[in-house]
This record gives sequence, C-alpha cells and structure tokens, in this order.
Amino acid sequence: MRILGIDPGLRSTGFGVIDVEGSDLSYVASGTISTTHLEKAQLPARLKVLFDGVSEVAQRYQCDAASVEIVFVNVNPQSTLLLGQARGACVTALVHADLPVAEYTALQMKQAVVGYGRADKTQVQEMVRRLLALPGLPGPDAADALGLAITHAHAAKAMARLAQADGVIGAGSGKYKAGRSR
Repeated sequence: MRILGIDPGLRSTGFGVIDVEGSDLSYVASGTISTTHLEKAQLPARLKVLFDGVSEVAQRYQCDAASVEIVFVNVNPQSTLLLGQARGACVTALVHADLPVAEYTALQMKQAVVGYGRADKTQVQEMVRRLLALPGLPGPDAADALGLAITHAHAAKAMARLAQADGVIGAGSGKYKAGRSR
C-alpha cells in the first residue's frame, strides 16, 4: 500500500509518500508545496496552487490512501480560517483523486511516531528519519507529512483488524453495520 501524508499550510504544505508492506515502511518521496511566490492577498490563487500541487503528487506517486492533519483553532481566528481553507483545498484534491482520506490530530501523529504527544518538530524529524532510514533530516513540514503517513500505516492495520473482528463494514461513509458498534 502506498500512503500520502499531507501537512496543510497556506504558505507551505508538506507532503510525504511511503510504501507499506507488512510491517515494513519505506520512503518514496517528500517535499513541500509553496505559495510564498504569490502575494498574501491572492488567496484564491494560493488555494489553486495547493490543489494543483496535491493533485500532482497524488497522481505522480499513484497513492492508495491519504492522511491529513486535522486543524485546530488557535489564538488568531483569521489564521485559523485561512489554514482551514488551505486544508480544504488539500482534502478536495485528495478526494478528487479518488483517494480515501484519514484524518489525525498533530497529537495523535506525535504519539504514534515519537511516543509522546507533545514532541517538538525536531523530535518528529529525527524519529521519521530513523523509522524510514533516511540519510538526513527531512524538512519540518515534510517530516510532519511523513509522520501522518506513518500514523495511518499503523492505524489502518488496527482499524482493519477491528473491522474484521467486529463485523464493521468499511464503507468509507463512517457507518457501522446495523448502525451501532459494541
């Protein structure tokens, strides 16, 4: 399975692609999609850059699934709204590419990758480097995106086992068999 992780940002969106075979994870690609060449006032153009960039990455690497960071409200409401729009452009590009999209908080990703939900960016970078046997540290946005892909690699296996054991239908709609779980 090939998983694309996306760390959305309006100035810089990180992406990371990994292959999963059994419990083995291998690095495929990572990088950032930048909108810094455009003026801040050009929001629609910046969102288009993100949509086109994520679409290109998904198509180029023929991914099977995607994971995206869930955005939380921060101190500045305007920044939160702008980040939400950037995230929306990224999620829309993934759905347009017919990819199933899983969502994880930064805390969940850090817990899965580092083992500590309050880890800082350098700790995430170092653990991603170790887990994927990279020769150097990935950039912070790319490391977060790779971390989201790694998180989904682990969580998808667990969710599949639960679905088999519990008789849950994985229809992608979020519905459970008979409308309830145990």
